[in-house]
Amino acid sequence: MDLTLSVVIPTYNEERRLPPTLEEITKYLRAAPYASEIIIADDGSQDRTVEIAQGYRALTPSEGGRITLRILRNAHRGKGYQVRAGVLSARGHYVLFTDADLATPFAEWEKLYACLKAGDQVVIGSREGLGAQRIDEPWYRHLMGRVFNTLVRSIAFGGIQDTQCGFKAFSREAGERIFGALRLYGDDAKEVRGPAVTAFDVEVLFLARKWGYRIREVPVTWRYKEGTKVDPISDTRRMIADVLRVRWNAIRGRYA
Repeated sequence: MDLTLSVVIPTYNEERRLPPTLEEITKYLRAAPYASEIIIADDGSQDRTVEIAQGYRALTPSEGGRITLRILRNAHRGKGYQVRAGVLSARGHYVLFTDADLATPFAEWEKLYACLKAGDQVVIGSREGLGAQRIDEPWYRHLMGRVFNTLVRSIAFGGIQDTQCGFKAFSREAGERIFGALRLYGDDAKEVRGPAVTAFDVEVLFLARKWGYRIREVPVTWRYKEGTKVDPISDTRRMIADVLRVRWNAIRGRYA
């Protein structure tokens, strides 16, 4: 089947948040004039996340074959590894990854889709800039984001206001090349303990910029959701280390 869109959802113990997310996405895709797939890239969940996803997969034949759902069950290696696995397995002309809490409403995909059809190869949702909305975000989370973005501009690259929004889309060619070359959370990524928020997005955008892909930053609506897995201290340290590792890899010529 010719698929227009692959939606990758990385999950880790999301039994509570996954059902409404799948409801919103399937409702949207059911009305879309193209065939699509949903890929659940599970990060070794220990709750009912996979069971819930399997229940939705059993319903997909009722969609007339226009929406399929696949589940990738992996060891607990972090979000970056799971997004990479999902993107590399995608079969659609375009691939979008979105967080399991759907902090950015799925309907915002329409904005990214328009840019992809116009020729952009990497289109990223942004919580900054004219037209963007941040709803119910704690002040310290916004501060963390702006400090981190300043660090990214200083060490890795500039020109992008929000590298970390979990709503990014790619042409399949761009997605396969970029994610296939990731070094931080690739095939040799080690298993982790507990939630692990990382800066894999920085490596993705660094490679997209390095290889000359057309990148478009699109302002979106984003709502802070309770139950976030972000730890302000440990995750900030890990993300800073990731940015430094990207720069070090670039200096060593590890990105061909």
